[in-house]
Amino acid sequence: MWDYTDKVKDHFLKPRNVGELEGANAIGESGSLNCGDALKLYLKVNENERIVDATFMTFGCASAVASSSALTEIIKGMTLDDAAKLTNDDISDYLGGLPKAKMHCSVMGQSALKKAIADFRGVQILAKPGEMVCECFDVTDLEIIEAVKTNGLKTTEDVTNYLKAGGGCGGCLDRIEEVIESVKAKG
Repeated sequence: MWDYTDKVKDHFLKPRNVGELEGANAIGESGSLNCGDALKLYLKVNENERIVDATFMTFGCASAVASSSALTEIIKGMTLDDAAKLTNDDISDYLGGLPKAKMHCSVMGQSALKKAIADFRGVQILAKPGEMVCECFDVTDLEIIEAVKTNGLKTTEDVTNYLKAGGGCGGCLDRIEEVIESVKAKG
């Protein structure tokens, strides 16, 4: 059983801001129903680019629900510029931490937020730079390299826990290991 904080349990059992948001003018989606976790984030943003309301719909585990709920609470009242600086660690910290194997849920929230901001601003998010490593969760080698460097990830299990890469069909696990080893080799 996962060791969840009381705040994670609270946001899972009594999630805030669930459902479609009528009048939403920004929507961001992340994850994949095929592989187990998906999030759709709805924002209502005013003319000053301030988030006046936020809701979500998610499919996933307790951490996915809690992270999505926490995200909506955190960003209400923020400007888009401030919200764009939000990290997945900020979401996890707000909840008092997430189990290592569930950090990908906060990453999913950060990703959906970036996509919603781009949607509001009419910016098309182009194909991700780098080589696709995990098709199930749309994770590139550059994302893995960044996560390994920034968060001190050392194993494929660490990468799967953090980015969910390798957590679907598993066909990319050898490639994930290669990417980790290349980062270690460069020191």
